[in-house]
Amino acid sequence: STESPKQYDNILVETKGKVGLITLNRPKALNALSSQLFVEINEALRSFDADKDIGAMVITGSEKAFAAGADIKEMKDNTFIDNYKKNFLGHWAEMTEIKKPIIAAVNGYALGGGCELAMMCDIIYAGEKAIFGQPEIKLGVIPGAGGTQRLVKAVGKSKAMEIILTGSVNLNATEALQYGLVSKVVPADQLVDEAVKTASKIASMGQPSVQMAKEAINKSFDVSLDAGLRWERIFFQALFGTADQKEGMAAFTEKRKPTFTNE
Repeated sequence: STESPKQYDNILVETKGKVGLITLNRPKALNALSSQLFVEINEALRSFDADKDIGAMVITGSEKAFAAGADIKEMKDNTFIDNYKKNFLGHWAEMTEIKKPIIAAVNGYALGGGCELAMMCDIIYAGEKAIFGQPEIKLGVIPGAGGTQRLVKAVGKSKAMEIILTGSVNLNATEALQYGLVSKVVPADQLVDEAVKTASKIASMGQPSVQMAKEAINKSFDVSLDAGLRWERIFFQALFGTADQKEGMAAFTEKRKPTFTNE
């Protein structure tokens, strides 16, 4: 898109080819996730989602911290009834409605809400010094934006229990890879480039098939195997109604590279 991206207070937004890059930018607070920061992440993601020239997004922080947690100063005086009426943290989940794939490029600390933000993305790449953890229990609370749900699906019950119940068993990058929380570990200074490279590869595919694949994979966490297989088959069948399928299969038989039009 030709227009320059909107200016935000807590994030930096740029485009790299067909990839939208969002950098969390509250350096003094180690990218602590304030309510406003999440409003901005959601807004930036939605505008990339609506931009026909963008096919995938990358979210990253600084080399020191992806995000060191939620903003404790902001929430420490909250009451239950206020939290309930305002649906506190509810808006964090809006990013899971985004159709295009999102890669988290995690350097340094991804603790508490930072770990939860990474897990709401579709793929996580870690820099060599990345640290993942859920220390909420030390503050007298529990993870509130998916930590108890997504972490157990990523690393299994025993490890998730250990991480969350102690608040101090963190995973370094190698352990995160070993447990399947992340899919790649990269030197810190190459991390964002590597994430953008993968996002570019995804963005070069036909968008209908990419977005249906993401939706189908996410469905697997919500529905029975039987229902998930049905969703998958319907999506597969539906894609034969797209120009991209005709082009992709023609290119294969003609031994050439496909030119997808996202139609």
